[in-house]
Amino acid sequence: MNTDLSLLEGLPPILDSEVETLILGSFPSPASLAARHYYAHRQNQFWRVMAEVLGEPLVDYDYPDKQRCLLRHRVGVWDVYRACRRDGALDSAIEAAEVNDFALLKENAPQLRRIYFNGKTSGRFERWFSGEGYETRVLPSTSPAYTLAFARKAAVWREAWVA
Repeated sequence: MNTDLSLLEGLPPILDSEVETLILGSFPSPASLAARHYYAHRQNQFWRVMAEVLGEPLVDYDYPDKQRCLLRHRVGVWDVYRACRRDGALDSAIEAAEVNDFALLKENAPQLRRIYFNGKTSGRFERWFSGEGYETRVLPSTSPAYTLAFARKAAVWREAWVA
């Protein structure tokens, strides 16, 4: 472990008591941490994918409107890690990760039924969430580091929504 790196703190969840589907990423990119909003890196395809899934022009919205739109559709966003050390943006560089307190979900999001993981790193938590009774699915990462074509990513995400 590289102890020269500062401990990075993640972002608060986009969540309310009406959320039925929670999308879990791993940890915010440096661009997202600097902007203080999820999926701020201009090459991350999250907002484009969600626009396709929800039929909303999310990419045109400012961040507060993006959050309101997700919540209107009963969708929340959070990360599996609340803090870590990392040099760069790659999940493979995450060190000394501290997991978020997911026990709070039962109280804060009582309507929550589905947990969708944005990529394999967050997908490592699938077993725990399915053991808690949630429907789970690991979806292709929207990160630019995951090179699956956009059309295919969007199709897999759409399939999860209609299933």
